[in-house]
Amino acid sequence: MNNKINIKNKKAYYNYQLSEFYTAGIVLLGTEIKSIRQGKLNFVDPFCIFKNGELWLKGMHISEYTYGTINNHEPKRERKLLLNQKELLKLNRKITEKGFTIVPTRCFINENGYAKIEIALARGKKLYDKREVLKKKDSKRDIDRMSKEL
Repeated sequence: MNNKINIKNKKAYYNYQLSEFYTAGIVLLGTEIKSIRQGKLNFVDPFCIFKNGELWLKGMHISEYTYGTINNHEPKRERKLLLNQKELLKLNRKITEKGFTIVPTRCFINENGYAKIEIALARGKKLYDKREVLKKKDSKRDIDRMSKEL
């Protein structure tokens, strides 16, 4: 089985300071897991919300399965995330604090063939923090380029 599916949410690393990471299962339909195995997953602007004590993922786009019939899934539907009760309570407590949100950072398929979502507790970055990250990236790239020339 090809377990090389590892799709990252690059926007989350740029827009948020990520603190605590959790790995959650995700409730999917049959055509959704087939699309994920083909790599047809897109992190547009996904986020997580609590409804009735359960964690739900919104905004993640899973393309329709190409060989699906009328039973194909809706691409942007809400999907339930599976975590332990302790983890859910801890996350719920944290996001009631000002400035915290839960953001999915990565989707992968584990060794058993199940799709998993890595979520993180995040706090939004300020504009000057984003600029600082870009400056560090540029300087690192320049240093690497100079070292290759020598």
